[in-house]
Amino acid sequence: MPIQTKFTCNRDSNDSLSVYSNHGGKDVIVSVEINDNYQDIYFDIPTAIKFAKTLRTEINKIKEVKNV
Repeated sequence: MPIQTKFTCNRDSNDSLSVYSNHGGKDVIVSVEINDNYQDIYFDIPTAIKFAKTLRTEINKIKEVKNV
């Protein structure tokens, strides 16, 4: 059974983001649900790590602008 983590959007909707692995943990899949529409994005492990770091950097930039 694949590992799965689910994040639910904080706004008034059923939008969500799920992250799970398949193929024996070789791939990471990000599944996005917006307004009952689904889209899966497949990453190999190194790309998933780079994506997560880039996302964190961009969020920190947004937080810095809000604190100015």
